[in-house]
Amino acid sequence: MHIVFYGPEGSGKGTQAKLLAEKLGLPILTSGDLVREAAANDQGIIGKVVRQSLQEGKYVADSEMFVLWKWRLKEDDAKGGWIMDGFPRNVEQAKFLDDKIDKYGYKVERVFYLNLSEEESLMRLLKRARPLHEGSSELHDSPERIKSRLAIYKESEKDVLEFYRQKGVLIEVNADQSVEEVHKAIMAHAS
Repeated sequence: MHIVFYGPEGSGKGTQAKLLAEKLGLPILTSGDLVREAAANDQGIIGKVVRQSLQEGKYVADSEMFVLWKWRLKEDDAKGGWIMDGFPRNVEQAKFLDDKIDKYGYKVERVFYLNLSEEESLMRLLKRARPLHEGSSELHDSPERIKSRLAIYKESEKDVLEFYRQKGVLIEVNADQSVEEVHKAIMAHAS
């Protein structure tokens, strides 16, 4: 299975991906992990660009994300199925992913859209208060940075949802419920 979790930051993608991964025995591939790893370990241009994006509280540009994902999708654990969290976040990334995995002979079978209001997302992210990257003492999630990222997310949301709706793989879940209720809704469509 190749499953994508899509939704705004704070919608519970990571939590739900972890729960589903445990049930299905699949690895979780996350943009956040790729970005934090590159920020902490890559001393080249990719690492520099990623660190700058994090310090500015912005998303990493598509061109750099494509490089990080090309590297990640070639790793052995990604070849037998996965759950993806935090990618794609716009339709260009969705098309990139579709094209890249098509070359490997598989496709995305399910996209779980965790629908959450902007107000709830903001509240959850402020509670989380993650650091910029490993070893950083500066907080990543200021209200201004969160609002900026949510606005960027919102601009792309409609196109991404339509892209996956047309492929017949989109499943919308109300993320404004308890973790258990969201998980139950996901499990009803996971097989």
